[in-house]
Amino acid sequence: MTQTTSDAPHAGAVHRTRAFYDAIAEDYAEHFRDVLVVAPLDGAVLAAFAETVRAAGADAGPVADLGCGPGRITGHLASLGLPVFGLDLSEGMLAVARRENPGLRFQRGSMLELPLADGALAGAVSWYSSIHTPEEKLPDLFAEFHRVLAPGGHLLLAFQVGDIPLTLDRPFGRPVSLDFLRRRPERMAELLAAAGFDVRSRTVREPEETAGESAPQAFLTATRG
Repeated sequence: MTQTTSDAPHAGAVHRTRAFYDAIAEDYAEHFRDVLVVAPLDGAVLAAFAETVRAAGADAGPVADLGCGPGRITGHLASLGLPVFGLDLSEGMLAVARRENPGLRFQRGSMLELPLADGALAGAVSWYSSIHTPEEKLPDLFAEFHRVLAPGGHLLLAFQVGDIPLTLDRPFGRPVSLDFLRRRPERMAELLAAAGFDVRSRTVREPEETAGESAPQAFLTATRG
């Protein structure tokens, strides 16, 4: 596909994100292996989301873990009874996800161009995966989420709260760096509403020092109109 000038910076950002996570995949998976243990509210949010999707019935459709990384959340959602699969840019992350969750499906893809039919999903989770999407691309991202969810389908969005990006340079000693964009829940809710979602809940918790967090964490749930 031919890129326009305006697309080129985004393509560069996608390449940097993929290279970053390819480089740290094994370290990342090990470091965050027990994060739901030290942050139990996160587990409660995921359980509530799973219960909401299950209430729609077994024929409502699959659930996608978008930006699934090493598949930790994908596997957890599967343990909660959801027919879930994972999607990620990074082949390094996908290799870990497939190894750790041999019974689940994982595929490579971009959240901004999801390889899914319109209305294919009963639910979608973006668990800290929108934090590398530039502000100006968020409307496109949420429009794509809206497209692939069935009417009444459910979305769970997790992100760090704040205004100043966090830059990780040489994490785990790897020669890569990347910006992690923090957001305001009210702004994210506005963008979701503009994309056609009905925002159902906003949860914000304080950082867990034992998990190495330095900012509050936000969780938004929404329903596709």
